[in-house]
Amino acid sequence: MSRVLLFALTASINPTLVAATTVMLLLPSPKKLMFGYLLGAYMTSITIGCVIVLSLGESGAVSTTQNTVNPGVDLVIGGLFLVIGFVLGTGRDRRYRERRAQKRARKDPKKPPRWQEALGKGNPRVTFVVGALLTLPGASYLAALDSIHKLNYGTVEEVLLVVLVNLIMLMLIEVPLLSFTIAPTWTPAALERTKAWFGRHGHTAAFIAVTTIGALLVIQGVVTLIAS
Repeated sequence: MSRVLLFALTASINPTLVAATTVMLLLPSPKKLMFGYLLGAYMTSITIGCVIVLSLGESGAVSTTQNTVNPGVDLVIGGLFLVIGFVLGTGRDRRYRERRAQKRARKDPKKPPRWQEALGKGNPRVTFVVGALLTLPGASYLAALDSIHKLNYGTVEEVLLVVLVNLIMLMLIEVPLLSFTIAPTWTPAALERTKAWFGRHGHTAAFIAVTTIGALLVIQGVVTLIAS
């Protein structure tokens, strides 16, 4: 269960979702726009998640080999996360980020993405479609679904866990939506402060997140190997 929650939290780190929320907050009727986006995101993500988890449950081959494969998968994925954490922690990614910044500076300003232009129309139906199209499964979400399957719960419990993962994964729009409903004048400024904080401390936060997840996965893999 801890792995499900960890991957759900990792999946929630979504810069595109932050950008979309910011755009909608600056438009008229932001509550309706965000609600439309959230419904579209739920529709796509929960449907795909349930299909994947229930399909895995129908595979006998997966369930018969999971005890031998799981520790190795945990160790490999955990090792990759630790390598990424090492790169972030030692600053070895700085050169890459500096080269990207230089390339961007030399290029002409780009037009905003089409989805951003679509959100700018200020139509809840459009935001519903954009939310449905942008919320396709990423690596962390797929890892969370795989972890749900490995818990060997019943169908109802698996579906509820898929919904829980989506609630966590989409909290970057759920929280502003709830906040805007309660405090509409305070929310936009708070979101800008949050973006500024991530701009200053995002590198450190990413290092802590990937290192923690990697260490937990490696420990779980080792414990499973010893127990088996």
